[in-house]
Amino acid sequence: MTAEGALGLEFPQATDGAIALNNHMSARQHAWSRFWQAPERPGLAEYIAEQEGMALEFYSDFQALDRLDALAGQLAASGAAASRVALIRAQAASAAHRFAQARQHLTEARACGAETAPVARLVLGIDQACGAHLDEVLVQRRAIAAATNKVEDQIPLGALLADLGEYDEADAVYRRALSSYQDVSPFALAWVCFQLGVLWGETAPTGQSIRAMRWYERALAYLPCYVKARVHLSELYQACGRPVLARSLLLPALPSGDPEVAWRLGDVLNQLGESSEAEAMLATAQAGFEHLLAAHLLAFADHAAEFYAGSGNDAGKASALARINLANRPTRRARALVESTAHSDSRK
Repeated sequence: MTAEGALGLEFPQATDGAIALNNHMSARQHAWSRFWQAPERPGLAEYIAEQEGMALEFYSDFQALDRLDALAGQLAASGAAASRVALIRAQAASAAHRFAQARQHLTEARACGAETAPVARLVLGIDQACGAHLDEVLVQRRAIAAATNKVEDQIPLGALLADLGEYDEADAVYRRALSSYQDVSPFALAWVCFQLGVLWGETAPTGQSIRAMRWYERALAYLPCYVKARVHLSELYQACGRPVLARSLLLPALPSGDPEVAWRLGDVLNQLGESSEAEAMLATAQAGFEHLLAAHLLAFADHAAEFYAGSGNDAGKASALARINLANRPTRRARALVESTAHSDSRK
């Protein structure tokens, strides 16, 4: 059975993923070159912030967080309008999960006369990420998605519905985003497919591994460079006794530097009986997490907590990181992580 048949959907055609990746990287580099020549140019910093967000999401380029901070700093130094600077600072802070700081920048943006729409959009994203005012967020998400019918507005609605336990409706929203997509870029399509994999592989309590696998596979068919999709799919392959296939998925993603790739590869190598290689890979993962935590603690506290609770073998550190994550974003998922790491710590 084809992927379309298995998932009950005819998938939109898109530009080849490798070509799209090269185009994106070229456009991003060109935009940066123009920015250094004239940082105050209208719309340019905002475009770069969007492109860096894509680098962060799709190929786990965590240096994008540093570049976003540099973007805000250089924009401020250029003498650009204070409202623009505050909005870019808010985007940079939010991307790094510095949500309290992001809210402060948005307050500054309002005081400096920033337009209402971009401020409201960022507030909505922060509230959703922090589990705040979710009833109001849901109303606004529904209204925005209905008004625009854009993928970038359908996805956060689907994610919120999933977090609220409305799994079937979330599935319908994501599928609608796919079926209504009119562009040829594979990025948005891969993003929707990835979210459907997360929905059925992790969020829904019953778990439907085969269904999730098909969605992750489809995400990678659109965008082979999608590091998170490779990681999540490899976990499912490993869990169902296909470690060789899991390893083949992870190896091409190692150059990304994402410590979760090294972590999952270490687990797979242990399953394959390659203990010395596994030990080296887990040491690489630990060094990677430590580097990221030192630079952007709040952005990586949750994933690092999961690592240390398991293969990282430091229950105390896992519990501490989970509490930091909960204080920053008191969501249901963050509370569950605190409970699970506390339980792990108590057994040591």
